[in-house]
Amino acid sequence: MAVIDATAEPSTSFDASEVITVSSAHFVHDLYTSFLAPLLPVLIESFSLTKTAAGLLSVFYQWPSLLQPLIGHLGDRVNLKILVILAPTVAAVLMTLLGIVSSYAMLALLLIVAGLNSAGLHSIGPVIVGFFSKKKLGQGMSYWMVGGEFARTLGPLLVVSTVSWLTPRGLPWLIIGGVAASVMLFFRLRVVTDYRPPRNTSSSWGEAYRNVRPILLPIAAVITFRALLFASFTTFLPTYLTGTGKELWLAGASLSVMEVAGVVGALTAGVISDRLGRRRVMAVMTLVAPLAVLLFLYVRNWLIFPLLLLIGLSLLSTTPVIMALVQERAKGSRALANGIYMALNFTITSLATLVAGMLADRFGLDTAFLVGALLMLVGLPAVWLLPKDRV
Repeated sequence: MAVIDATAEPSTSFDASEVITVSSAHFVHDLYTSFLAPLLPVLIESFSLTKTAAGLLSVFYQWPSLLQPLIGHLGDRVNLKILVILAPTVAAVLMTLLGIVSSYAMLALLLIVAGLNSAGLHSIGPVIVGFFSKKKLGQGMSYWMVGGEFARTLGPLLVVSTVSWLTPRGLPWLIIGGVAASVMLFFRLRVVTDYRPPRNTSSSWGEAYRNVRPILLPIAAVITFRALLFASFTTFLPTYLTGTGKELWLAGASLSVMEVAGVVGALTAGVISDRLGRRRVMAVMTLVAPLAVLLFLYVRNWLIFPLLLLIGLSLLSTTPVIMALVQERAKGSRALANGIYMALNFTITSLATLVAGMLADRFGLDTAFLVGALLMLVGLPAVWLLPKDRV
């Protein structure tokens, strides 16, 4: 494996091997962080939580994302690949301990630290992937997101199976997977000398912000209109299904079904947007996702599964498209621009999760899903505020 240096004459070819290696860190990290949603029914029962308190757990995990612009700005100047290498181990330890803590305060503390770990990975990981993707940014972001979506496909099945066989107190046995992943990443990435732009092309904080500022408002609008549906459905789907009488394993499996489609969508959305344009792909998904959720609320039995596939394909597949758009506009400071976007995304989504919990407590989860779907439809025109496509 050759030593790779960003200051050397760059290759113009897509480096699939390195992209897959970095995306594997995303996979293992998100495998463990995906435990929270399927564990919520268990935690709600164990700690007698309201839906609002349960939704607040997700906020604790997501609020450290506010630090991502700072991490990204530092990552444009200092090689922070160590954050990617350590992320799987840290996530494994913190998320498996959720099954054995004895207080809500300890749950909150574990999730805050897990959020800091996640902020580091999500600030630096996509930038390394973008470096190895060269001109195929959409394809590279698709590979990155496949790691996350595939993790959220397997994660619910893994955690509900472990809880069923070993009880929640058996979850720490799963730590070994995170440690093994970090060891593999260390040996794979230790010879990659740098992912940062050459110093003569890097931007200051102010210059980088000016480059990305024109797209911040439209991106924030798109995220805001999408956030309530995304947050309520991905956080509370297992809780919703168990509330309708489904077994915990079936509720977890339903989340995995949706995430399977998310894997396919994440893999194809960025690639298609490289060819057809970012705005077109975003518009189609912004229309399809809420309509599928509205149908989901009125069907029963096996019919929910094809709708979950459609929801996963559309609702979970917009992120690589937006990430590619952001990195196109900030070539000299991609880590900072990516950090700003991720901070916006995680912050708005965490607030939406809290709102979803409050709506669920007062009116029921079906109302939270309904309001989220209608809000996303109303926000469809915001997609056309995004910059014109560079196809």
